[in-house]
Amino acid sequence: MTETIPAGFEPHFRKSPFTDPWEPLYSKRTEKAVALGLRLATPHTNSRGLIHGGLIASLADNAMGYSCAQATGWTVRLVTINLSVDFVGSAQIGQWLAVECEVIRTGNTLCFAQSLIKADDVVIARANGTFRVVPKKG
Repeated sequence: MTETIPAGFEPHFRKSPFTDPWEPLYSKRTEKAVALGLRLATPHTNSRGLIHGGLIASLADNAMGYSCAQATGWTVRLVTINLSVDFVGSAQIGQWLAVECEVIRTGNTLCFAQSLIKADDVVIARANGTFRVVPKKG
């Protein structure tokens, strides 16, 4: 059975050794943000069969960082200086997990973002991130 991918999501534009085990990852880019998504599977679970909180936190961190980069026209690099995640629900294998972001403020030294993490459109977590803006060299 082929699982459908929600409209607007395409194979993720950036690869990383850290996220390779979670592939396939998908992203949806807008003018102001980048959403990440994936179909949940066994490699995304903890020993109790629940979707691992570390996966949720990592995807939120990535999506908010990409969203800050999108909001600044990809002219800077960003590093996370604070990440906060509140878990308010759980997700099951087979559900579509999406991290939807909003950039709150960009500045010369800091960028602030927030996100809602949803499983089949039901909020299971929220996250806030603060990112240090590092100008690109050259």
